Amino acid sequence: MATAAVVEPMDCAASVVSCGSEDLADELRKKGNSSFQQHDYRSAIDYYTQALCHNPRCAAYYGNRSAAYMMLEDYSRALDDSIASIKLDELFTKGYLRAAKCHLMLGNPSLSLDFYEKVLNVEPKNQQALEEMQVSNSVKTHLTKAIFDSQRGEHRDAVFRMDQCLNAAPSCTLFKIIKAEALVMCSRCEEAHQLCNEVLRVDAHNVDAIYVKALCFYYQDIPDKATQFFQEVLRVDPDHVKSRTAIKRSKLLLAKKEEGNNFFKSGNNQAAYDTYSEALSIDPKNISTNAKLLCNRALVGSKLGKVDQAVDDCTKALEMDPKYIRALQRRASFYQSIDKHDEAVRDFEQVFKIEHTVENQEALQEAKHKLKLSKRKDYYKLLEVDKNASQDEIKRGYRKAAMKHHPDRHVDAEPEVREKEEQIFKQVSEAYSVLSDPKKKNRYDNGYDLEEMGGMDMDPTILFSNLFGGMGGMGMDGFTSGRRRGNGHPFASQGFTFNF
Repeated sequence: MATAAVVEPMDCAASVVSCGSEDLADELRKKGNSSFQQHDYRSAIDYYTQALCHNPRCAAYYGNRSAAYMMLEDYSRALDDSIASIKLDELFTKGYLRAAKCHLMLGNPSLSLDFYEKVLNVEPKNQQALEEMQVSNSVKTHLTKAIFDSQRGEHRDAVFRMDQCLNAAPSCTLFKIIKAEALVMCSRCEEAHQLCNEVLRVDAHNVDAIYVKALCFYYQDIPDKATQFFQEVLRVDPDHVKSRTAIKRSKLLLAKKEEGNNFFKSGNNQAAYDTYSEALSIDPKNISTNAKLLCNRALVGSKLGKVDQAVDDCTKALEMDPKYIRALQRRASFYQSIDKHDEAVRDFEQVFKIEHTVENQEALQEAKHKLKLSKRKDYYKLLEVDKNASQDEIKRGYRKAAMKHHPDRHVDAEPEVREKEEQIFKQVSEAYSVLSDPKKKNRYDNGYDLEEMGGMDMDPTILFSNLFGGMGGMGMDGFTSGRRRGNGHPFASQGFTFNF
């Protein structure tokens, strides 16, 4: 569809209107109306502009051109023409109605309501004015509450309010920017970015849209881009207060984060921990950056022996970003270091669910293996020896533990105590049976269960007797052979007892 260039009224000389000029203007108006009906609004604007050149005192021509501008969503020019039509004819209700509509679309419902009141002053029962006033009143209420919600930090509510405003004025730049800023504070930066781009496609130098776009980068932890766009705002508007404040905060946060990283790289863990803590206090709303700071502080804290705090820091980071893989991986490793293997497996499962890689699958399998090992009896712990203990140390450990838990030492104890000590004595013997055998020990160290290794070779009391004596009247370390009191004891059938 061919479109003519728009000629503004100020390009036309406003002279005395002749009858010929009025007739020509009316012909141009008709052509403009025809183009309008064919949705060729730019051609319509051109014809109405030419008509105004021939008859600049006709309110209807301004009104018609205003309507064409509105169809192109050029509400600023439409408003100018509406005001011009009202000045020429104070009873021109269409001019008031269009001005009211334009003010709403430009984000000023209060002025919109003023113009609807003027319509009703002329036509008290004007149905269009009465209906559209309700819309403007609703928008005014939602806009006021949205601003109040944002000030209180209730950004989700603000987004809802601005959605209601945009339902009434879908192309309103102001409403889009207010909603976009609220979306940023709800960590919905991608949606905010899209809204800003919509505004900038229409008005490439809209500083408020550029500012919100900078906020998106800032809250996505892309500081270089954020600084670039904050500076662009300040080049256009050096007094833009929000950008000036935000760029200072952004630079301070970046500097503190890098300072903490440098301390960590140099091995100064305490300084790194303190610096990350300082950085976390700069902007509590910057969830993306703070999640990384918490994860960094967790790593440093673990090196300082603050494992529980490290777990807490990772948990806080994951509350901010549930799919933060590094925080999940680190928390899992911290859980393993404090023998919370079930929790570690859950974290590694979540990591693999988010990111299916061979490395993550191997880490999950390793975590499950450690969980399995953690549920076995810890033979080294039972004998109170190190995992690298020699055979002599293992034997001494067994001797000490067996003497401590031998049933004869607890013959006068309560039944529950005797039963418990008997079980420990059996476990101690089982531990020695495995760890004293190099082949079994190697298999145990590699994760095999006792059942997979064939179980114990002999009764625990016989094992103890064979190693340390005690039968046939032989005494040892305070043990003295003698008949046992209480023939019902399970070890009485062995024909020996030890007195302490």
